[in-house]
Order: sequence, then C-alpha cells, then structure tokens
Amino acid sequence: MSISSLKGGVGKTSVTLGLASAALAAGIPTLVVDLDPHADATTGLGVRPNRQTDIGRLLKNVRRADLGANVTSSGWVATATSNDKHGVGRKVLDVAVGSAYTGIYDRPDLSRRDLRRLATILSRVEGYSLVLVDCPPSLNGLTRMAWSASSHVLLVAEPSLFSVAGTERTMRALDLFREEFAPNLATAGVVANRVRSGSNEHAFRIAEMKTMFGDLLLSPTIAEQANWQQIQGAAHAIHHWPGESARQAAGLFDELLKSVTDSGRLRNRVLRR
Repeated sequence: MSISSLKGGVGKTSVTLGLASAALAAGIPTLVVDLDPHADATTGLGVRPNRQTDIGRLLKNVRRADLGANVTSSGWVATATSNDKHGVGRKVLDVAVGSAYTGIYDRPDLSRRDLRRLATILSRVEGYSLVLVDCPPSLNGLTRMAWSASSHVLLVAEPSLFSVAGTERTMRALDLFREEFAPNLATAGVVANRVRSGSNEHAFRIAEMKTMFGDLLLSPTIAEQANWQQIQGAAHAIHHWPGESARQAAGLFDELLKSVTDSGRLRNRVLRR
C-alpha cells in the first residue's frame, strides 16, 4: 500500500509511522519501504546506519538486487518485544532504508520498464503481511513507481483548502494512472490528518471531504498530536510513548489500520470517476 499526497507537510510520513506502529502492536509482519529521498521514515523508525544497501541503489541494480538481504529491523522492535507480556510470536517490522539516492528516479519521464523496478524487487521478498511505501509528495517517477508496485493507495490530507484540493487532484491522477498502467489499483481511502476538534474551519473541511469523497473518507480521522514531533524526534513508536494523549492516538491508528486492511472493503474501493 502506497501512502501518498500531492501536497507536502500534511503528515504523510507520520501516518505511515502510525500505521507501522499499529501493525507492530498487532503482530502483523510489516515492511516499510522508504521511497522519499528525505528518508524521514527511516529516521523515525529508529534505523541505525549499517551495511545495508539503501532502496535507491537497489532500484538502480534491479537484476542483482536482493531486498530481503538488505532490509533492517526497526529500532521499535526491541521495545515491542520487551513490552509483549504474552510473548506470542516474533515481532517483525523491517525497513527498506531510504536515501537521497532515490532522487535520480523522481522525474516525470520514467519509462514503463523503470516504473516496474520496485515491483520487481518486492516480488522477490516473502514473509510480510503488509508492505507500506512512503512516497514523496509529488507525482513524479517515485510515486508512480510505488503505485505500480501497490495494490492500494492511501491518500493523506489535512482539513485545509489547499490540501483538500490537492487530494482531489491526486484522485484524478490515480484515475489516469489506472487507465494507462494499473487497472486493478484501488484507493484504500482518504485519511484526514492533524484534525483539531475545536476548529470551525476543520469541521467545514471535513464536511466538504465527506461530500467530495463519500465512503472513501476513512474513519477515524487522526487528531492533531501536540507532542508528535517529540515522539518522532526520539524515534519512538506512538504505541510506546507514555501519556494519555499518545495512548489515544495509538488507538486511532489501530482503528485506521483495521479500516485500511479490511479486505472486504478494499476489494470494492477502486474509484471510478
């Protein structure tokens, strides 16, 4: 599943990390592919520099690329394992490490062959029930490469005029991409992020999104988290952070994960406009 947004600054990577945290807590073996050249997801997942080849260089050498040998475990896993009082199963949250090198593919003129690079690499790995691809905030080559490798796209929006308009443009881009490259690509939904309950503007935009996107607007919305930057700066999972606000946020991501992985609903979410 690709996590996408045309507009930067809406918390796309934060949603990716929240879903990864929920998957880890639920015991779902998950791989996060950090396709954004800024590599913020890699940092937030507590990955320490090692000898693993980053995803950009793996994409460059598809024929010899061995993703399975180059993923690294998130730093969150040790904490999750120690917190698991029941000790049921091994916790798996792996990361395909991001880097600025992926930027060589973030251009609009990729060939069909280039668009299949990530799909080819992912086809060689096994053992994951969920793969989350954190995309850059653009419709250039990297995002389209991620869409080519995905069965679903989750769109992230803030309840603001520009973000809602950007989400509408992304919907149109998805339609065009399906027609030309991926007829079976489905929309997992639209998640409203950083919602302030006391804001009239946010309430208006949420109502607007319900009208525009219908049942593609997912529930729950994700409330603005005052200490989210602190949590990410410490490279912690939201489920591991102390305090009531973090516990509530973790619960929202648990619900969101259940919503986007509901196979019955996902099968029916190919948006035709």
